Amino acid sequence: MKVYKLTNQKLQTRNGFQWELGEWQETSGAGDLCSAGWLHAYSDPLLAVMLNPIHANFKEPRLFEAEGAGAFKDDYGLKCGVSRLRLVEELELPVVTIAQRVA
Repeated sequence: MKVYKLTNQKLQTRNGFQWELGEWQETSGAGDLCSAGWLHAYSDPLLAVMLNPIHANFKEPRLFEAEGAGAFKDDYGLKCGVSRLRLVEELELPVVTIAQRVA
């Protein structure tokens, strides 16, 4: 399934987890969504950008189209988790205005 992933400028996520373009990462798919058992992603690039401040809070995020597989868990549409994920392609980060955020 197509999902979207944010990283910092060094392609790292929580606790310095290092990503490589095209390389599969795998977890157990067990436990709560905000645990080490899941690889977090978003269903839409705009959602990733809008929720960055309350999730990862990357100061200068990079956005990737990603491929998710294996077990799947959803957080009411806010984010999702998969047990297998790979970064496919870097995308231009969408710009969201203050007015759009308020709406």
